[in-house]
Amino acid sequence: MDVRTYTVGPVQENCHIARLDGAGDAIVVDPGDEPALLLEAIDALAVDVAAILLTHTHFDHVGAVAPLARATGAAVWCPEIEVPVLADIMRFVPWPGFGPFESYDADHTVAGGERLELAGMEIDVLFTPGHSPGHVTYSIPAEQVVFSGDVLFAGSIGRTDLPGGDAATLMRSLAMLVEALPGETAVYPGHMGNTTIGRERATNPFLAQLA
Repeated sequence: MDVRTYTVGPVQENCHIARLDGAGDAIVVDPGDEPALLLEAIDALAVDVAAILLTHTHFDHVGAVAPLARATGAAVWCPEIEVPVLADIMRFVPWPGFGPFESYDADHTVAGGERLELAGMEIDVLFTPGHSPGHVTYSIPAEQVVFSGDVLFAGSIGRTDLPGGDAATLMRSLAMLVEALPGETAVYPGHMGNTTIGRERATNPFLAQLA
């Protein structure tokens, strides 16, 4: 599988463009900012965007959704609980100085438990709240790849001090992920570097209490 990561915006968020090796169709996960950069990357890869997938709707993950959807014609999949946030992004930006971002009305919603067939891939939607109320994680079992958004990072986990965050809920989501996914699973997170489920089981200090 070919996954390209582009770190965008002032919060240094990771947007991922993913496709099967050599495929002409791709998915975009969490286009947070810098739409011109992301559209240049899509053109350089010579791919058609089959879908834009959102793990959650914090502004740093959705700031480029509207321009990318408009330019590519791709449908946007959004956690159903957080559809109102995507539809009014600036209302939910917690700090001054960010944006403005263009809102977007989601084309499809996900709640966890779905299997999406997009760009030649079967993608399982896992409900992983805690960082945000409707957060989902996208798992591609055949490729042993997971897009973890802001739930699991290399050596860290998502913050829970933003509106709708809950530490106990996040720990339950993390327990599910690290128990359900093989250790070889590559983790592409919303911030910082990539990792694997096995590495985080063994070394992530925030997961030690789950052992």
